[in-house]
Amino acid sequence: MRRRDFITLVGGLSVWPLATWAQQTAKPVLVAYLALIDGQDPVLVKQRLHELGYVEGKNLIFDYRSADGHSERLPQLAVDLVRTAPDVLMAGFGTLTAKAVQAATSTIPVVFTSVGDPIGAGIIKSLNRPGANITGVTPQASEIQGKRLDVLELLVPNIKIIAVLMNPETPFAGLALKELKNAADSRGKRLEVFELRTADQISTSFDAAMKTGATALLTVEDPFLLSLRERIADLAAKHRFPIVYNNREFTEAGGLISYGVDRKPLYRRAAELADKILKGAKPADIPVEQPTKFELIINLKAAKAIGLTMPDKLLALADDVIE
Repeated sequence: MRRRDFITLVGGLSVWPLATWAQQTAKPVLVAYLALIDGQDPVLVKQRLHELGYVEGKNLIFDYRSADGHSERLPQLAVDLVRTAPDVLMAGFGTLTAKAVQAATSTIPVVFTSVGDPIGAGIIKSLNRPGANITGVTPQASEIQGKRLDVLELLVPNIKIIAVLMNPETPFAGLALKELKNAADSRGKRLEVFELRTADQISTSFDAAMKTGATALLTVEDPFLLSLRERIADLAAKHRFPIVYNNREFTEAGGLISYGVDRKPLYRRAAELADKILKGAKPADIPVEQPTKFELIINLKAAKAIGLTMPDKLLALADDVIE
């Protein structure tokens, strides 16, 4: 072996172990995640982070905390996560989760995964320039409530009275109800609104809705109602009440039909925003993103259970049909 070759080889051997050692001993990033209810969102976020090169146990620590549906626990959980000094703090589905995180820190970068009205809730200044230490993804899109009414009219022709289930404790509910009322007024429909604050109110709300003469029902998007989706679907079948829900989790739980945002891309996109921040971007400079894909899901089992024949036009428009 020539001396020059020997020096090159020795140099290579001396550099490679140092580079490998530095990679293996580099401090992993800490991503904290706060959720109001357990769901698939943290799973999808971690999946996307893994695709972007983050692996738990190597260069990623993923600290997940859930309030298990108890919103009063969110503030303390948010404080607890802030104390761990995460590189990015992510807020799961719902405005209350994002508000709890926002109140807990003004310095740690925050990414919210699904806030219906982030401007109205005071979380951001604008979609293009959110400001402060927070950005994220919103499922809200213009005229979505009107489109749900269009689906309902195809499902129940000549409908006049529509019942609405909503949780008034959710900040987004007020905006959604206002948009829904405007859409209903323009179509000559009457809304009968029923507020759900506890699970015990579901059955009485259905009974009251039937007494108003309502022949169908809409739900306003909310983590609390989502957590009760199976009970709501069961009562709808019992009362033979057609319902248009806001996302596919309801139809997968036995609900009749849903029209709304495909949430999976939202959570994956939120992970991509977190990645940008971990690579040096500032949340204030990252625009809040809105959905581009909506889906119509039909559950034919649920239709059969209430004796409803699904219109051919709706079946033709469906993105997915559960049989």
